[in-house]
Amino acid sequence: MALAVVRDLRDVRPPATAEELEQFETGVLAGFVLARASAGLADGASGGSP
Repeated sequence: MALAVVRDLRDVRPPATAEELEQFETGVLAGFVLARASAGLADGASGGSP
């Protein structure tokens, strides 16, 4: 097993902008929805009429 030195990127990278945070949240939510759909899980909250 090998070890690697890891550097904290918060020291180098500027804080995220509001737009970057929004894009990140949208991406995470889209991934979650896609994972649920591919697993065959649905709650009926989207699509379809009552």
